[in-house]
Amino acid sequence: MSTPFAKAMALIDAAHAQDPRRIPIPKSQSTNPSEPPTASSAAQPESASSSNDTDTIPYELHYAQKMTHYLTLRCSDPSTPAPSEPLSLAIRAQHLRRWEIPRASYPMTKIGYHSWRSALQRHQAQIAEAMCLEAGYGGPEAARVAALVRKEDLKAGDPETQVLEDVACLVFLDDQLEGFAGEKGAEYGEEKMLGILRKTWAKMSEPGRALALGIEIRDEGVKELVGRAVQG
Repeated sequence: MSTPFAKAMALIDAAHAQDPRRIPIPKSQSTNPSEPPTASSAAQPESASSSNDTDTIPYELHYAQKMTHYLTLRCSDPSTPAPSEPLSLAIRAQHLRRWEIPRASYPMTKIGYHSWRSALQRHQAQIAEAMCLEAGYGGPEAARVAALVRKEDLKAGDPETQVLEDVACLVFLDDQLEGFAGEKGAEYGEEKMLGILRKTWAKMSEPGRALALGIEIRDEGVKELVGRAVQG
């Protein structure tokens, strides 16, 4: 019999599979279990695997798989408990139907950016909570997933919220940083890029930072920037 956890994960992944943005399926680098799962090796919802385009994957499904991968690595630290079901679901639900609120729907200003991020968190948390209830979770468990998605207790020092923050930062560094630097680096300039990296580093716990130092960055210029940001 399917559990509420399995049902909720399937609902979340089915939503991710509707992302109109698709990327090439990442090539498997090795059989090392510490490597992130590729789209071909990770379980996918039927709606994703039935696509005629077998060479690509919806980006948000790829992102969700990366998040789960880094959650496993982050919770392998001896000081960190095994992830709870609400944390695992909140991790998987990051960026849930994110494409429905594009950045361009808010002013291209600092205030507009923060307003957009807040709207995304509320939107994603509301959908995740509804999916958990549909899957059979009770109100308190579903509300906990939503609170984690919103990162409500991050400043209060909630351990699970900090793990989620670590994982999001790790996926940014591993999966998005080089593309972001290529797209925005010239526009932002070196100092702004350094500021973004320093803020990312400051958000992370020591176990998260230890994992970050092991991420392979192929672009030498980006690698040099990361090194400077880490050194302060």
